[in-house]
Amino acid sequence: MTKFNSLFYQNDAYAVWRIGSFRKFIAGRFFLTFAIQMQSVIVGWQVYDLTHDPFSLGLIGLSEAIPFLGVALFAGHVADLFNRKTIIAITATVYVTCAVVLLYMSYHMQALYHVGGVIPLYSIIAVTGLARAFFYPAQSAYMAQIIPRNLYANSSTWNSTVWHIAAVSGPAAGGLIYGFAGIHYAFICVVFFSAISLFFFFTSASVSLPDRVTKEGIFTSLSTGIKFVFGNQVLLGALALDMFGVLFGGAVALLPVFASEVLHTGPQGLGFLRAAPALGAVLMSMTLAYYPPVHRSGVKLLWAVGGFGICILFFALSGNFWLSFGLLILSGVFDNVSVVIRGTILQMYTPNEMVGRVASVNSLFVGSSNELGSFESGLAARLMGLIPSVIFGGGMTVMIVLATAGLAPKLRNMEIKGLK
Repeated sequence: MTKFNSLFYQNDAYAVWRIGSFRKFIAGRFFLTFAIQMQSVIVGWQVYDLTHDPFSLGLIGLSEAIPFLGVALFAGHVADLFNRKTIIAITATVYVTCAVVLLYMSYHMQALYHVGGVIPLYSIIAVTGLARAFFYPAQSAYMAQIIPRNLYANSSTWNSTVWHIAAVSGPAAGGLIYGFAGIHYAFICVVFFSAISLFFFFTSASVSLPDRVTKEGIFTSLSTGIKFVFGNQVLLGALALDMFGVLFGGAVALLPVFASEVLHTGPQGLGFLRAAPALGAVLMSMTLAYYPPVHRSGVKLLWAVGGFGICILFFALSGNFWLSFGLLILSGVFDNVSVVIRGTILQMYTPNEMVGRVASVNSLFVGSSNELGSFESGLAARLMGLIPSVIFGGGMTVMIVLATAGLAPKLRNMEIKGLK
């Protein structure tokens, strides 16, 4: 292994797994992600089954994005002031509570739908958006505390791997259980797996907060995080590239429509389509664990986001289930390269006492782009038609990559192996 790989991995691609706090935290995150991914498939199919309207699927994303965006910056401030393990445990508890409410509603959904349409479902998803706004910066900051700096790239790779394994198995399990056992059993499983995550989060090690150089008021604290990101071309370029790529290139929200009307499969097929990008990401993660993208990292980031956009474009043109499945797997391969590079940049460029606030700014760029992308996809599908809207999104992603390559030369020339 080369000298710079020794710097990052100490000649051990599994080095970060020798840290007990990492193992416990990552187990909790796996089970919570698995449950959330199951829930997203179940709710998506449930809403489409009730409304038969692609735009209603986009509104699922918007109902989560609005509360998320409303408190994201404040959540980052909170993550830099209060015990991060406690924040993680509380927000995970909120997720479990929402899953229990969705389970209860599944027994009474027909009556609720006649009274309030799908608004009750959107309301619960909005609460999960609030929880995610606080969970994201807290878990990013907690990870930065329990992992040595020389293992940041290693932890970013494995963190992404475990997340994507959950994102592969969660949708597939959600679709299969929904299809073969029904919605009630599917939501029972969501409650069960999300509850397991609580055990790991509540028993994880509690780490003291890093000392802050200055004591700032809330508005000064928030502006410090924003200025830090906008003053760094590499950070800003990477976050903006990923945000717009996901915003325009995300066709996931429309998969229930593709599964039903284009590929002619049921919730079981939808589960596999939803799992496909994450399957590709897992395969790439295992490669990146041994061959990290530390050479010409900026160029690889640009190619990865561009490749993602091209996969989405061809997915829109496919009418064959297996071809569509393969293109979604390939999109996950490209997306994972982007995730690992961006996660490593975020950790290595940010002082530990600012990780929460910078992570919250990152969440505004990236975390919200999935939900806003869902809304954009649903709106574009209504205005342009299903297939033209996805072609448009994939094409826009490629155009954004070309623009970023020209406007952000520091990002284009960035190499992770050169970071200290």
